Amino acid sequence: MVFSIVRTLIFYLLLLLVVRLLGKRQIGEMEPSEIVVTMLLANLASITIENLDYSILYGVVPIAIVFGADLLLSHLTFRNVKIRKLFCGKPVILIDNGRIDERNLRRTRVNLDELTMNLRQNGIFDPTTVKYAILETDGQLSTLLFAKDEPATAKDAGQKVSDTELPVTLISDGRLLRDNLPLTGRTEAWVREQLSFRRCGMRDVLLMTVDAAGHIIFIKKDKP
Repeated sequence: MVFSIVRTLIFYLLLLLVVRLLGKRQIGEMEPSEIVVTMLLANLASITIENLDYSILYGVVPIAIVFGADLLLSHLTFRNVKIRKLFCGKPVILIDNGRIDERNLRRTRVNLDELTMNLRQNGIFDPTTVKYAILETDGQLSTLLFAKDEPATAKDAGQKVSDTELPVTLISDGRLLRDNLPLTGRTEAWVREQLSFRRCGMRDVLLMTVDAAGHIIFIKKDKP
């Protein structure tokens, strides 16, 4: 009995340490790979706890392997955009410029009730006020309202405002996302002109986005 309690405490502390090392995202907003890791850790620990004939190493070694594999995958997805898309997916637009994209709803298996529920959770009770609704890779819904429906002081003051446009990422972690260039009407030459104007190389850029209005967000990497 005492031996069983000690084994349980050991695996409790081990799993607590592993989840802590994996990061805060493991607890809250999890992506598919993170859900798989969490399920594996729980199953591996429970098998060893329930079978007292097994050595503790039967549980510790597989948990260590899963932990190492997750760290390797995290490194690869951080460095490579294609691998990140393969394992983590990519955001999907469910409402595009005020129009519900039924094709993307079917593709993501999100019904209208779920969509409206998520909008309400974002404090939005009128879907017609939403310009963009994006299903993120962690299952959360990000929304952007039309400018006239934003709770802004400009509207209250009767001032005319322009609609906010959805920014498109062109450079992510030093890599040019060529597939996004047609979405912005820009070319690779234009991007390089912007880099030259800022006296910055592609690899030195952490994030560069541009919207339909031409507004550019440009963030350089921290120097090592």
